[in-house]
Amino acid sequence: MQLQDILYSQGFGTRRICAGLIQQGHVLITIDNALVLCDDALQDIDVHEGWQFSVQGVLWPYHAKAYVLLHKPAGYECSHKPSAWPSMYTLLPPALRQRPQKSAVQGVQAVGRLDQDTTGMLVLTDDGPLIHRMSSPRHHVPKVYEVTTADPLDDKQVQRLLDGVVLDDSPKPVKAAACEAVAEHHLRLTLTEGKYHQVKRMLAAVGNKVVGLHRSQIGAMPLPADLAPGQWRWITPDELKLLATNA
Repeated sequence: MQLQDILYSQGFGTRRICAGLIQQGHVLITIDNALVLCDDALQDIDVHEGWQFSVQGVLWPYHAKAYVLLHKPAGYECSHKPSAWPSMYTLLPPALRQRPQKSAVQGVQAVGRLDQDTTGMLVLTDDGPLIHRMSSPRHHVPKVYEVTTADPLDDKQVQRLLDGVVLDDSPKPVKAAACEAVAEHHLRLTLTEGKYHQVKRMLAAVGNKVVGLHRSQIGAMPLPADLAPGQWRWITPDELKLLATNA
């Protein structure tokens, strides 16, 4: 693959912009485990997953598909066109937001959304089949939420959530896949589908109120303890398998 095409595929701009970056000496490539300057935009590279290059001093790994984990802080909307709060996509580097796609929207997309006041684990990718597989309720990918409640929890509320509650948009009861009162005001709730404001509406249906919400796990993968709010990192192949696991 030509070097300008590699940079283009990784989100560093149009092919013309990528060629300019290369010709102006802003790109280093890995050859024999060392980074060396390359100013030939048409140079053929035997590229592979994880192959590293540097653009304007920033080291970057090549990935045919991007799989990214973000610890979403409060106060960000999961939208490219936010209405009242900044977009959580602004927490990502431009290259991830500009990866070329066949659709109108470029860059990685969030697998499911979190409300602006909800924190925790978000997966972003440009792998369409993975987005469908992880988002579809038919695949039953569990998502674990740490819920802080306004009122003390009791056994009846927990049991009702496990048995199923009826929400206002459907007569079919919605059940928690798992539910545990960790403390008087701390509920650990596992869901396998993602309805609009589902956790908040389920708690309201059993007579309580959500005052804090954090997604702590997707599939069999917990949110890494060393990933601070607002930070992102690449997802490893082993972690990718855990994400799609029905834990």
